[in-house]
Parts: sequence; C-alpha cells; structure tokens
Amino acid sequence: MIPDGTYRAVVDRIEDGLATLEVEREDGCLVALTVEATALPPAARTADAVLTVTLEDGALASARHDPSGTAARRRALRERFERLSSRPPEADDESES
Repeated sequence: MIPDGTYRAVVDRIEDGLATLEVEREDGCLVALTVEATALPPAARTADAVLTVTLEDGALASARHDPSGTAARRRALRERFERLSSRPPEADDESES
C-alpha cells in the first residue's frame, strides 16, 4: 500500500476501462495502482500521460494532468527510441572517415 500523499504518476496502460498508473514514491520506487479510467482527467486517459495524484487510504482521491510533463516525457521517449533504433556504423564505414 502506498502511504497517503501527493505523488507523480504516469499512465502505463488502459485496458477494459481500467488505468494502470506507475506511482513514484518518495524513495524513487515505482508502485502500480489500478483505477477506473474515468477517474482520470479526459486528457490523461492515454499511455504515458503524466499526472499529479493524491492518494487517501490507498485509493486515488484526485488526479491532475500535467501537460508539460506529458510532452517532456513523450519527447524523451521519442529521442530514446530514435537513438536505440539507429544502426551503429559498421567497421568499414568508420575506416572511410
């Protein structure tokens, strides 16, 4: 159980009307929390949306969408994907430089 408080969370996935959030505890550990997708703001009902959530008695009490945090996260994920998907130069390519 996650202690009561306000945390940063990211929507991991939404399936069958349930949203799984990755809630970041104060120690940096991620804890999964499953809530009704309708409990989230409409703009945050998508994977990788960043939220500020308040938990009370282990349940979601409120959720606020962070549009700039969401945009930054998506940009970082896209850049990481591009880095990982680019092929490293082959040995022959390096010797020609």
